[in-house]
Amino acid sequence: MRNHWILLTILLLATVLTALCAGRYYVSFTTVLQILSDTLTGRNTTGDYSRTAENVVLYVRLPRILIAGLAGAGLAVAGAALQGIFRNPLVGPQIIGVSSGAALGGALALLLFSSLFITISFAFLGGLLAIVLVFLLGLNRHGSSLLMLILAGVIINAFFAALISLITYFADPNNTLQTIVFWLMGSFATATYLKVSVLLPVVVIAGGIIFALRFRINVLSLGEENAQALGLPVTATRWTVLICVTLITSATVAVSGTIGWVGLIIPHIARLISGHDHRVLLPASALTGAIYLIAVDTLARSMTSAEIPLSVITALIGAPIFALLIHSMNKKVADL
Repeated sequence: MRNHWILLTILLLATVLTALCAGRYYVSFTTVLQILSDTLTGRNTTGDYSRTAENVVLYVRLPRILIAGLAGAGLAVAGAALQGIFRNPLVGPQIIGVSSGAALGGALALLLFSSLFITISFAFLGGLLAIVLVFLLGLNRHGSSLLMLILAGVIINAFFAALISLITYFADPNNTLQTIVFWLMGSFATATYLKVSVLLPVVVIAGGIIFALRFRINVLSLGEENAQALGLPVTATRWTVLICVTLITSATVAVSGTIGWVGLIIPHIARLISGHDHRVLLPASALTGAIYLIAVDTLARSMTSAEIPLSVITALIGAPIFALLIHSMNKKVADL
């Protein structure tokens, strides 16, 4: 496993450096290293590179990379945690309605206020509302069935998608509409260090809480009855994880829009590396998610002259993987 950590770390560093170099304005590898070295040491050797290159690396690409890495890590950890507590590998923030709830809250904030902190607050409230509604719809006499919770998530997704469409219908076509539509498709084009400072503490704190609950998530993944027999507070653990997932998803949606498939697909890739133990799976998912979303963002801004929305690329990659996953699960069931 130690070799896997070394490999993931090297891949992350290589992806970051490639992202700093690549783009419509190419900056050489040595120039990037020199700019970073000068910034960290406080030296001034700008005669060796242009001011434009420095601005592109430090104030355009680096904030994007930081937000992409944080968003990828956060969404991947959120997805792995959800799949653990629900004991279902097909669950993610998008499936159970958190993403659509956060998107609805964020779109409403953009329509009425257009403030970053209000957008984050509304996104969190929307995601939390989605979770509450999913649990209320999924409740029955015997508690909350996992299948019913997922079906409730599908219903909430459809309902909130209709409300988002209604918001875009009433938005000003000359101003707000373009902002909302572009934001809903997912992009790091407006990345700033202010947004990094907003996303960083949310991902670190909420992700840290999820990691602190890794032993409980392991027990929950064995089944609710086993967890209760071992004295685990199932409801409290599940709600703590769900609130942390909502925080991460809402903050990510607020700063970058809706980015699908990351929380669903990346945990499965991480399991190929780390196995099913959440003590290892959660950090492996974080590293893999960061690498993946930084690479996707680099492709999005480098493939064509116009930037491709992130949700387009993540869907083109994620949907075939999801189809293969369902096929493999059906095959395993058929072989039993």
